[in-house]
Amino acid sequence: MNKRLEKTGYIAFFLSGICAISSGIIVSVLQQKYGFSYGMTGTLLSFMSIGNMVASFLSGILPTRIGTKKTVGILCSGYFLGYILMAFMGFNGALIAGFLMVGLAKGCAINNCTVLVGNNSKDRTIGMNLMHAAYALGAMVCPFLISALIMGDGTFAILGVAVIGLLMWLVFFCAKLPGKNIHEGKSREKVDFSFMKNTKFWLLTALVFCQNAAETGVTGWLVTYYKNQGILSGTLSAYTVTIMWGATLLCRLLIAFVFPIRNTFKALMTMGISCSAFYVLLIGSHQPVAAVLMLFCFAFSMAGVNPVAVAGVGKMMNATSMGVLLPIASIGAILAPWMIGVVAQYLGLQAGMMVNLIPCIGIFVLSFILLGQTKNSADVSQR
Repeated sequence: MNKRLEKTGYIAFFLSGICAISSGIIVSVLQQKYGFSYGMTGTLLSFMSIGNMVASFLSGILPTRIGTKKTVGILCSGYFLGYILMAFMGFNGALIAGFLMVGLAKGCAINNCTVLVGNNSKDRTIGMNLMHAAYALGAMVCPFLISALIMGDGTFAILGVAVIGLLMWLVFFCAKLPGKNIHEGKSREKVDFSFMKNTKFWLLTALVFCQNAAETGVTGWLVTYYKNQGILSGTLSAYTVTIMWGATLLCRLLIAFVFPIRNTFKALMTMGISCSAFYVLLIGSHQPVAAVLMLFCFAFSMAGVNPVAVAGVGKMMNATSMGVLLPIASIGAILAPWMIGVVAQYLGLQAGMMVNLIPCIGIFVLSFILLGQTKNSADVSQR
């Protein structure tokens, strides 16, 4: 174990949280600056998710060919380069390229921080929770940072986030990343594809797909929605990100250390019902206090879905199965912002935001199916 590499993972993920979550605020700033449509807003957010998905593949392939340090150096430069493009280039192609680069950096940071912390922590469960807590803390900080830097057309604030991205790149650059592969020195295990035939695996993949869609739809669009509806205006609307990630951080720490999950699929059903109900109330709330309260409740009920669902994979969990589940599930984060933008373009933003209720309900439905499948399996085993 290397404590320096573990700390690198924590620090880099904290900075990544600032850069990644800032995108939802910055896309609103860019929309005001350049006046592009809701459809374009959704497209930009979707390209960031595409970059995130592509990075999950490249981070597994490139280290064996060009080395881990070069891979991280190339992909993680996307935060700095992407936000620089957004700051100075206003045409659609440059903005799309900028959000794609930010997505590449986000995906690379997730993969590499997970490996660095996972392989160098005394207790992997605690290490993973601390790492995600660092990300949530960064997400909570970003609105304060942008508010402190916002002036004029917002260019200075975007440059500030670019500098944070450069700092994350330097953290990785100064770390002594191992040889050609972060996994170097670990014994090579035989690749097992048996999970591909397991219905439970694909249902869980679909469930995480819904979670990614629902979460990204809110984080990407909520600041714009609150401004559009006049619920929260100006820089105040950006603080909704802090509220959402504060609730997320609280819920995940409670699950990890205070309220352990006894029945995975019953817990997921409860989360699915809760986040669906709170989302309807969130979109129906037009008073600032009520809207903020419903956002906190929605984020709290949604926060446990991803870690609990991924843990539900159980004995099928390995690098290969995660390399299938996570990229496929991330497609939800690509489709949701785009669909919201398309519907908003023709029917208005409130109608577009209601599209996000579909994946929320999907979490409940899939959890219900999984619970029934588990009970049937138990009945069969008892016979």
